[in-house]
Amino acid sequence: MPARIYITGSGVVSAIGAGKDATLAALRSGATGVAPLQYLQADDRSFLAGEVKLTDAQMKEMLGLKPGHAVSRTSLMGILALREAVQEAGLGPEDLRTVPLVSGTTVGGMDCTERYYKDYLAAGNAHSEYIALHDCGASTDAIADWFGGFAWATTLSTACSSAANAVILGANLIKAGLASVVAVGGSESLSNYHLNGFNSLMIVDREPCRPFDRTRAGLNLGEGAAFLILESEASVRHRGVKPLAEVAGYGNACDAFHQTASSEDGEGPFRAMSQALAMAGLRPEDIDYINAHGTGTPNNDASESTAIRRIFGAACPPVSSTKPFTGHTTSASGSIEAVFCLLAMRHGFIPANLNWREPDETCLVPVSRLQEGVSLRHVLCNAFGFGGNDSSLLLTLAGA
Repeated sequence: MPARIYITGSGVVSAIGAGKDATLAALRSGATGVAPLQYLQADDRSFLAGEVKLTDAQMKEMLGLKPGHAVSRTSLMGILALREAVQEAGLGPEDLRTVPLVSGTTVGGMDCTERYYKDYLAAGNAHSEYIALHDCGASTDAIADWFGGFAWATTLSTACSSAANAVILGANLIKAGLASVVAVGGSESLSNYHLNGFNSLMIVDREPCRPFDRTRAGLNLGEGAAFLILESEASVRHRGVKPLAEVAGYGNACDAFHQTASSEDGEGPFRAMSQALAMAGLRPEDIDYINAHGTGTPNNDASESTAIRRIFGAACPPVSSTKPFTGHTTSASGSIEAVFCLLAMRHGFIPANLNWREPDETCLVPVSRLQEGVSLRHVLCNAFGFGGNDSSLLLTLAGA
C-alpha cells in the first residue's frame, strides 16, 4: 500500500490577512487585497499589487525581533506563516530539531539588496548584513534560525511552482523513509526587480486582474507566505494528532515550451494533473474543485483551460482562480493556494473567481460567485512556473 502523507498544520500570510482566520473571512466575503502600492518603494506607483498589509517593523514586533535586526521581508512573512502551521500541528522546539524544512522562493532577500546595494558599494561595505540576505537560501536559513533550528533546511527555486514543489519534495522525503515530519511551503516578497521584470513581458495589468475573462490583460503581482506540516501515517498515530487533509497525489512536468509562455495545448499542466490523479488512484469525475493557476494573462488562462478540458472533457468540476484576492504571489503561490483549498474543504465553500464578467471561448467559465454549503472531498491545486515547470497537488479531506 502506498505511503499516506497527511497535513497536520498550516499557516498563511497574504494580502487578504495574516493567519487563517482573517484569510477565511476574506475568501468568504469576497474582500480583495489587491490595491495601489503602499509598502514597496517603487518608482512607478501606478501598479496594483497584493501587498501584505504589514510593515517590516510591524512584523518584527509581532515576532519579538529588535528593530535593527537584519532580516528580509521574505523571511518575516515566512516566519509568521510557519509559526501558525507549527502551532496548529502541536510541534515544539525539540520536535523541530528532527524536522526538515523545505521552502520555495525566487526573490529571497532581493528587497534588502534593492534598498542597500548602492550604499554598500559607495560606503565601503555599508549594510553588508543586509546584502548577505540576497541569496534565496539565506531567507530559508533566517526562517529556520527564528525557530531555533530544524534538522536541516533547503530551498527550491522553480519560479511560480516553487512552493508546490516544496510540498512534493517533502512528501517524497516521507515516502522514502528519510523523515516522518516535514515543514514545507514558500515565501515571496515583492521587489522592484521582479515587478519591472513581469512588466517588461507586458503581462502586468494596471487594472484588477480577471482570470478567464474575455477582457483579461495580465496579472497583478502579490506577496505572501504559507507553510504546511506533512506527516507520515505512523507519526500521526504516534503523536495522536488529527490530520486536516491528505496529500493524496501530485505531479510535476516540464514541457520546456518557452522561457515564459505556456504551450497552446497545455501539455505540462495536462501531465502534472494526470500524474496527480494517477498517484491518488482517482478518476477525473472524483475531483470536486480545481484551484486554478489562473494568472489572468491571455496565454496562461487559455493554456490551462485546454489542459483541464483534455482531462475532464465536458464534465469539468468547478474551477476558480484566487489570484484576484492576493495577486500572483509567484514562488509562494502553490502553498498559499493549497491553504486556501484546505480552508474551502474544511468549511464547505468554493471561493469566487473575482472580477470575471465575460466568457471567452478559449477559456473555462469559472465560479464567479462564492458557493457555500458544498462538499469538497478531492481538490486539485495548480501551480505553473516559467520554463514550463508545472506542478499539481491533489488534496483529499481527512476521513473522506
